[in-house]
Amino acid sequence: MNKLLLAISELGGYPDFSQLYAECGYQSETVTSMRKALRSLKQKEFDTIVAEFNFQSDFRDRTSSLETLMAVTQRMKDVKVIVFYEKEYEHQFEKLRARFSFHAELPFPIDTSLLKLSLNGD
Repeated sequence: MNKLLLAISELGGYPDFSQLYAECGYQSETVTSMRKALRSLKQKEFDTIVAEFNFQSDFRDRTSSLETLMAVTQRMKDVKVIVFYEKEYEHQFEKLRARFSFHAELPFPIDTSLLKLSLNGD
């Protein structure tokens, strides 16, 4: 049975990793908004979620929609969350690191060998 992976690509601008996900034994689903991601999470149990940290200074009470995702995934057993982030916003990402535990954190440009290790690792 394939493992399920949810890829959340809100901004994108990086390669489509669906082939790599398949090579690592995942059946992947890609969505382009956090709203769609939250809907998918209500319908299926994913083993792994790959999401972007997109710093949004216009949010009053949070730094990004990733916080919403993490609030939901905390109630999910054994889900791995892999986060892509821009190095220039790492200081903002630190605020989330202090509150949430991520399976892997990968800076752009994404090193595919590190992504593969993160997908295959426990």
